[in-house]
Amino acid sequence: MLMIFSKLTLSLITLSTILDPEIHRYVIGSLFILAGILHFVKPAFFMKIMPDYLPWHKPLVLISGFFEIAGGIGIMISSFQILATWGLILLLLAVFPANITMFQKAHHKHDFTLYTWLLLLRLPFQFVLIWWVYWAGALSL
Repeated sequence: MLMIFSKLTLSLITLSTILDPEIHRYVIGSLFILAGILHFVKPAFFMKIMPDYLPWHKPLVLISGFFEIAGGIGIMISSFQILATWGLILLLLAVFPANITMFQKAHHKHDFTLYTWLLLLRLPFQFVLIWWVYWAGALSL
């Protein structure tokens, strides 16, 4: 009986840990920090996916990288959590045109390949990311 109770308790603890927004804030924060650093390390990659109608590709890539790092750090610090959460949501919306452009350029060059299908599926996933940041940031409207 004790063995069953221990396994059940461990399962509940694990499930509650997985569903803990605080854990997700650290995962999200780490991912955004990594992505932001990549904007500085590999800016050419991000410049290629920027829509042509936007000017100043490199400065915009570096600015978005800065805000990804700042938002990633901020979401992990309770006093900045709400501001950082809203900032990351706005950033995800702001970079959405780059995701569309990335798909369009790949589709134009390769037609429909596994890669272009993944890029197409990535588009609605952006809204899942927005919801994840919203939930982990413990926001309420």
